[in-house]
Amino acid sequence: MGKICALTGHRELMQGFCVNRLYDTLEEKILKGYTFFRCGMARGFDLKALECLVDLRQKHVFTVEACIPYAGHVRSFPPAERELYKMLLSWCEERTVLFASYVNGCFLARDRYMVDGADLLLAYCIRQQGGAAYTVQYAKKQGVPVEIFC
Repeated sequence: MGKICALTGHRELMQGFCVNRLYDTLEEKILKGYTFFRCGMARGFDLKALECLVDLRQKHVFTVEACIPYAGHVRSFPPAERELYKMLLSWCEERTVLFASYVNGCFLARDRYMVDGADLLLAYCIRQQGGAAYTVQYAKKQGVPVEIFC
């Protein structure tokens, strides 16, 4: 297996967020030998990254794992985004659901799962609080290199 890249980021994307640059960054990772991507399946950055990976499938071979905090997680999404989620999930070769239903800490458990064993964390993290910031700090403590996408 090639190298593993975990993806994390904020649910809200700042004005000026460049999807084309995200596409180019992900393609650069593929060209550097990253052949396995772990996606947290959250709104915002995660799904944007997964959309880019779906497009990159036209040119490259790699595997995507959907890392889902709990079964039924998609029910918390607005209706329009549920359809996007379901479509993108269908492109994921692997699906890991960490808990059968919501439990306290399930999102942080998902974040740790994605980092554990990863060779890189690609993070859209522009604030020092929240799940993305937690995941960045966890990766650093585990010795996993972190690349901040901004």
